[in-house]
Amino acid sequence: MLNLKSPIVKLVLTLITVGVVAGIAYFMKPPIGYNNGYQPEQPIPYDHSLHAGKYQIPCQYCHSNVEKSRHATVPSLNVCLNCHNNVAADKPLIKRLKAAHQAGESIPWVKVHLLPDYVKFNHKRHIQKGVQCTTCHGPIEEMKEVYQYSSLSMGWCIECHRRPEHNAPISCDTCHY
Repeated sequence: MLNLKSPIVKLVLTLITVGVVAGIAYFMKPPIGYNNGYQPEQPIPYDHSLHAGKYQIPCQYCHSNVEKSRHATVPSLNVCLNCHNNVAADKPLIKRLKAAHQAGESIPWVKVHLLPDYVKFNHKRHIQKGVQCTTCHGPIEEMKEVYQYSSLSMGWCIECHRRPEHNAPISCDTCHY
């Protein structure tokens, strides 16, 4: 018979509980870095293969801050409505965008490309050097739903920075400042 008051049994049960909780946490939230293929469900589907692919809308049209900021930022709803006040305006998802805009709300998009808090990636610097969005984000123009194409690990970034043609810094304070 199992004595639940025994210190050894309590320790074993505690370790099992910690292991189960850690396992659940691991599988419910992606680890930061090395998230190739991570593709969270978005509140409203957005088809990049249609917008960036078929209609060839440049990335910077929607992600306009990418040339001026560290962050590419998700476009505000008024950017979406620049076209969708007229294009496909009667579709249910576009009506949801309009309703949120009129109510002064935003859409709670889920971040796809995750980096640790101690990494300071600067989109502006890369765009100014002529790095194409697809270098890191992959074939966005083919993605019906965006997913993390590259690992974005430190090794992956350093490998790119070490290429002689890039002439990019590899000191720690380049990304960790």
